[in-house]
Amino acid sequence: MTDIEQPLTASVQERRTIHADSWRFGLIALIAFLTLVDLFAAQAVLPSLVERFQLSRATMGFAVNASTLGMALAGLLVAFVGSGLDRRNGIWISLAILSVPTTLLAFTDNIIVFAALRVLQGLCMSTAFTLTAAYLSEHFSAGKASTALAAYVTGNVASNLFGRMLSAAVAGIGGLSINFLVFAALNLLGAALVWFTLKRTTSMMRSDDRGNLTMRIWGGHLADPKLRRVFAIGFLILFVFIGTYTYVNFRIVTLGVRPMALGLVYLVFLPSIFTTPFAGRLASAVGPATGIVLTLAIAIVGLVALLSAYLPVILIGLTLVAVGTFLAQAMATGVVGQHARGDKAGASGIYLASYYTGGMAGSVVLGQVYDHVGWNASVYVLIAALAVAMLLAGSLSAPHR
Repeated sequence: MTDIEQPLTASVQERRTIHADSWRFGLIALIAFLTLVDLFAAQAVLPSLVERFQLSRATMGFAVNASTLGMALAGLLVAFVGSGLDRRNGIWISLAILSVPTTLLAFTDNIIVFAALRVLQGLCMSTAFTLTAAYLSEHFSAGKASTALAAYVTGNVASNLFGRMLSAAVAGIGGLSINFLVFAALNLLGAALVWFTLKRTTSMMRSDDRGNLTMRIWGGHLADPKLRRVFAIGFLILFVFIGTYTYVNFRIVTLGVRPMALGLVYLVFLPSIFTTPFAGRLASAVGPATGIVLTLAIAIVGLVALLSAYLPVILIGLTLVAVGTFLAQAMATGVVGQHARGDKAGASGIYLASYYTGGMAGSVVLGQVYDHVGWNASVYVLIAALAVAMLLAGSLSAPHR
């Protein structure tokens, strides 16, 4: 081979590698979209659900968000038993089972049954999410794992936006029952996609002694100072995200925006779809600790903008909060996958449990602050939460004994 042919061959091979990576990362984002599309979609049809069940907004809102309880519980469950689960089979089976409670939502008129089905949805989604995060950490190199996880979080961002928009559109055309049946079909599509595209894996670190397994997970992951900090960062990220986007609607209504137009607020997620994929590159360039600090600083700037009385400024602030928190979430997820030793599914499960527990806490705490002190005080609480998260992120790169 001549000196000229060698660089040409290398260039062709590099282009093929880039093309293959782009295809794989796009596929990962699509799997994430189909995994979590049910999580927030029901929020878009909350008024219709209130009318259907003849309940207060608070009661219906609690039932709709019961899925986050399932997400947190499943995260802990996978932390205990995930080491013995085949990743690929666990993912596609979880998504296939997810279609069952989603289908049943189309036919229930009992609020207790509705809330229970939402918890079951959360259990299935969280299991698939956690096992996928572990799969990506185990099947990609350290450098590409961050990009793969960023692609996965990008699919999560897309599900936040397009899941809500699809739910509102389908419910408006065909009604609530048709809406849930459509999402059940998406669950089955996700299961089929995983079955045909992900490589089969073997069970990891099987153990017949469940007590030793439990002690290894909690005694190992929770004793790790770096992982403890990342778990806390995840808690605070969703605390701020849920607290912001649950209660900012009440603030926007006071500015004269009609309730029917509030759905357009979720378009602020659109820029995050394009920025989140760069989380891996940012983490590689400056390090995940610095990257998380910088992106959370962006979110704090967005929170400050929410103190404004002008709608355009508030919308810009919401966009910055979404961009910053999603980028930070992608990098934090990458840190868990890269730093955890041995049982990565267990570490991912603990992180996910902490993450969604933070979301529930944000919903409860910010609601009380807003009702008793007001919107500005709520924003100050959110800023303080992200400031703590930044301090924790800044210590990730410090050496530990």
